[in-house]
Amino acid sequence: MNCDRIARWYRWLEYATCGRALERRRLRYLDAVTDAKRVLMLGEGDGRFLGAFVQRSQQSSVDSVEISLEMMRLAKCRAENGGRVVFHCADARLFSFPEGAYDLIATHFFLDCFSTEDSAALITRIAYAAAPKAEWLISEFHQPANGLAHYWTGILIRACYFGFRLTTGLETKRLPEYREALKANGFRRMRAELASGGLLISELWERDLTPAPIGGLA
Repeated sequence: MNCDRIARWYRWLEYATCGRALERRRLRYLDAVTDAKRVLMLGEGDGRFLGAFVQRSQQSSVDSVEISLEMMRLAKCRAENGGRVVFHCADARLFSFPEGAYDLIATHFFLDCFSTEDSAALITRIAYAAAPKAEWLISEFHQPANGLAHYWTGILIRACYFGFRLTTGLETKRLPEYREALKANGFRRMRAELASGGLLISELWERDLTPAPIGGLA
């Protein structure tokens, strides 16, 4: 998946389809993580969360890994950071993560770009780079397990995947089951909030003190 073709218009496409709902999900737990010192952001896109974070967290250093050059260019414009942000144009599945380096990881509408199997493998790689007490901030689309919301959110999610398949070449067709992989790698969910009738979710996970990531660096 590469968003170069739609990067310039992505913000306005998002606002036209979802208003500021996705933006609110990204920022929901921002105030809880501003004391992080070394941060890893994956698939940050056009930098709206990054810009808000560096404004509120004056002591942090950030590695931002993004596969789209155009999205990275937009993010650089939004992050006046005095050199505290290092941008890496790379595929996160191939990026070489430093062991145990980060006390905060942020992935907003990123894990849903991968299958369950690929997201599990990527989570294990990322966990290799997480410090013992690291936090992981996640925003994603969500489909309730049952009830009427299960059906209407499923329709919207399939429509989103279809649109991204046409514009970015995204191969994934359904939301991944990523939470078991997080648990297997020593994380536990501390906070979660659903929004937009269950279509969107914000989550804050924390690394357990004792378990080590399974599998090491794949």
